[in-house]
Amino acid sequence: MDSPGALIASPVMDVPHGFLTGPQSDEEAYGLVGGDVPSVFLDQIHSARVVSVREPFDENVSLQADGMVTDRGGVKLAIVTADCAPVLLADKGAGVIGAAHAGWRGAVGGVVENTVEAMVALGARAHHIVAAIGPCIHQKSYEVDDAMRAAFALGDRDFFAPGRPGHWQFDLPGYVSARLQCSGVDAVDVLPHDTYAEPDRFHSYRRATHSGTSTKGRQVSLIALRAS
Repeated sequence: MDSPGALIASPVMDVPHGFLTGPQSDEEAYGLVGGDVPSVFLDQIHSARVVSVREPFDENVSLQADGMVTDRGGVKLAIVTADCAPVLLADKGAGVIGAAHAGWRGAVGGVVENTVEAMVALGARAHHIVAAIGPCIHQKSYEVDDAMRAAFALGDRDFFAPGRPGHWQFDLPGYVSARLQCSGVDAVDVLPHDTYAEPDRFHSYRRATHSGTSTKGRQVSLIALRAS
């Protein structure tokens, strides 16, 4: 496992951000934008709900949502994942950023589109937004059954490759990227890191389940606007 504080960045993103490897505490991650900049975490529930962040939440408040946006500097938006796709978004010119936790349920439900819409409501322009999809489970590692495939629209079947009988290999980052592009986001960077296939760098809930080890590990993904 990479040492605490290891960051993976996307070349398309031009605001402070990072996809962290391994387990991270807020204290270990604070150096992303310098100082003691507070992070905002959600109670993620695999939903399509998105909230607008004006200031850090009280640490005792549990806000159930899977996406958040802000136009305020000096606040880090933090997404927690262990196979689902962390999505970081920014319109630097408008001074608006967003972050989303996109598992397959949230992605089907519209968390990606809702995050883009919430950014536009704060002044962003969809075609000016750049997005990065961080480390998540990739198609070669993501076997699903017929029942899950049936939850998707017929037009989404291209994201499922045939597997063993009654099963499919689902392209989660490809699907999330397509939803971003349908929302008007032209610049989408899909990082090539498969959480399941890289045990030395990432936690994977599915890998831990298959190996009978602890499923409590997570990665943190962060994005911020610099305080003016």
